[in-house]
Amino acid sequence: MSISGDEVLKTEGLTLHYGGSQILNGIDMTARRGEVTCVMGTNGVGKTSLLKAISGTHPVSGGQVMLERKPVSSASAHALARRGVAYVPQGRDIFPLLSVRENLETGFACLPRAEHRIPNEVFDLFPILKDFLNRRGGDLSGGQQQQLAIARAMITRPRLLLLDEPTEGIQPNIIQQIGRVIEHLRAQAQMAIVLVEQYFNFAYDLGDAFYVLERGAVRMNGRKGTIDRAELLSGVSV
Repeated sequence: MSISGDEVLKTEGLTLHYGGSQILNGIDMTARRGEVTCVMGTNGVGKTSLLKAISGTHPVSGGQVMLERKPVSSASAHALARRGVAYVPQGRDIFPLLSVRENLETGFACLPRAEHRIPNEVFDLFPILKDFLNRRGGDLSGGQQQQLAIARAMITRPRLLLLDEPTEGIQPNIIQQIGRVIEHLRAQAQMAIVLVEQYFNFAYDLGDAFYVLERGAVRMNGRKGTIDRAELLSGVSV
């Protein structure tokens, strides 16, 4: 078993542009195995852009992304997925016309054929998906789609799991379940989890390390126990 605390992700001086606009300005960040690293801040500060840069879904302009101490800044999203980066984007991106089973099986693309199976753990964590295997993804509620998106990411057996606003538009009981799932995945110490989240209490309760972005740069960062909760809250408030 991997040792908790191993450095899985490191960014150094990461920059990103959309056209002529610079969105990220020299982001230095580390995420460790067996930990939840929370990226926080108000709307429009670059949180989603940071996940897109890390996942390879938007090219970086400068700086470095390291995955398990190997540079991957120029790798494609597909190549990074095969190397263990799973990205659950804001909006979930499930396939509405495919069944729940078919949506889950899209995760097989990152795995060798011998591992093309849906682990029982997925249904232990998300029992509703087992009941809805033949239901179309587009017929699920928002909370059920979020569960499906996280389950699909788990099937790829990631070493780095990127979650963008998993509580957005989700009913409270599903938020609690997603929190328990994140706690379970952290406790297994097989992956690093980067969580972008605006629901402060949810993020603070789960987080081991915190990065607060402002105008595309890290304004504040620290580990739980070394960073003041009130100061952190003020840093992410409008």
